[in-house]
Amino acid sequence: MGEVHQADRDQARTNAAPDTIRQMVDHWARETPQAPYLIAPETGAVMTYDALHGHCRELARVLLMNGLEPGDKVSLMMHNGYQTARLLLGVMYAGMTVQPINLLAQASQLKYVLDHSDTRLVFAAHEYVERLRAPLEEITASGAREIAVFPLNPDQIDIFDDPYIAHLPLPPVAPDDEALLMYTSGTTGVPKGVVQTHHAVSAGGRFTTAAHALTQADRVLCTMPLYHINGQIVTTVAPLAHGGSVVMPHRFSASAFWQLVADHRCTWINVVPTIIAYLLNGPDPRALGLDLSRVRFCRSASAPLSPHHHRAFEAKFGIGVIETMGLTETNAPAFTNPLDPGKRKLGSPGQAFGNTAKVIDAEGRTVAAGVAGEIMIRGDNVMKGYYKSPEQTAQAFDRDGWLHTGDLGYLDDDGFVFVTGRLKELIIKGGENIAPREIDEALLRHPAVLEAAAVGIPDARYGQQILACVIARPGAIVTAEELIAFCVSELGPYKTPALIRLVDDLPKGPSGKVQRLKLAEMHNPG
Repeated sequence: MGEVHQADRDQARTNAAPDTIRQMVDHWARETPQAPYLIAPETGAVMTYDALHGHCRELARVLLMNGLEPGDKVSLMMHNGYQTARLLLGVMYAGMTVQPINLLAQASQLKYVLDHSDTRLVFAAHEYVERLRAPLEEITASGAREIAVFPLNPDQIDIFDDPYIAHLPLPPVAPDDEALLMYTSGTTGVPKGVVQTHHAVSAGGRFTTAAHALTQADRVLCTMPLYHINGQIVTTVAPLAHGGSVVMPHRFSASAFWQLVADHRCTWINVVPTIIAYLLNGPDPRALGLDLSRVRFCRSASAPLSPHHHRAFEAKFGIGVIETMGLTETNAPAFTNPLDPGKRKLGSPGQAFGNTAKVIDAEGRTVAAGVAGEIMIRGDNVMKGYYKSPEQTAQAFDRDGWLHTGDLGYLDDDGFVFVTGRLKELIIKGGENIAPREIDEALLRHPAVLEAAAVGIPDARYGQQILACVIARPGAIVTAEELIAFCVSELGPYKTPALIRLVDDLPKGPSGKVQRLKLAEMHNPG
């Protein structure tokens, strides 16, 4: 079967379902006003749905009173917290477009994003204000426009107190209005601005809810930053689709992770493979007397999870892992494994859910099950396009509205997708295509290896040769020669890396996904 149409698509979206952030917030403020929406563990503050509703309406009116209009861009440069979540949702509630800034961005990237996005206002944590100074001065000096900066504390609860604006009417917000502007990491050039509508953002939340059968009783621990699509949609918007709640610490902490899960009675956890690797090197929380009985499942996303780490996590913690996959362009969820553990498949991020998927060959033809090609996605959760870039938008979609993901893989007979790599990261050695993930997973089977990433580097004889960078487990002693010999036994000589380098760190994006092209630049011996 070359194309998969998920039956749950119609169940995940109904005509009556709230289709904008404003509708979602208003719905639960009416239905369960005193139910918790967000818990900030550092301060103990709890934001109820009624408080969220009041916060959003207050922010909307303040923005309007200060000259902003529907559709204007408002940026956030803040780590996770009570106020950060309020601003993220409140800007969209107001009918404006929120643009979360990657806190790892360098000065040149900051300038590009702030300039290109047409941002008019930046809400920034005090610690980031100085980093904004030079980029904003350059934009102002160029004559483009003035950009206001509003410094604040991400843990603040109230920042405005103006009784005179309480009755200011709010402009309407429609499902097709733009809600979110997300810039990709830009490892192969300048970042692309992904434009998401309210309809697509809310669809991402609904699909997450439907895929995992989430209800008002569910509570998730947020481990991802709110400048990443996973943190925004899966743990911030999805609760608005089912009336659940989120525990939102400032940052992920391996030492505090299980204590937070137990103390706040979380029913599911949302992580990425890098976090799973860190947790595997920590203690078993049950041995420390922590009660994890309420945790229904662990959701893994944003990067492929090795089967070795998948099995090890389930064995050590007694919590089933649901591997999933999504993109910034699909508002996070696109594929998911079933809730039923007996129907999940190791090594696969699951079946298309909510949206539809197919695999095509180089000529754009849909291929049969088991045949590799480029993975394509179409559905309500897919982006509107790339901001101010009609050419890139046209290249991203085919004439029937299918999104080119840039991911390589195949669908099996049951519609499960298996990802083999990225088109731009594919290693082509002597004319043969080699998926980097195959090499990663072989190295991860070695007991001394914590993380591994393979890339292609230029080679006069083969066109490309294979380089692998490896992080060893704490306390483990291993040599490159040992690992090369291990790869020969696992992969055969042709796919064995010509070079293995033991490193302390791997370049990663905010989701924990290894940036292979940057890795190749850093370690290219030529």
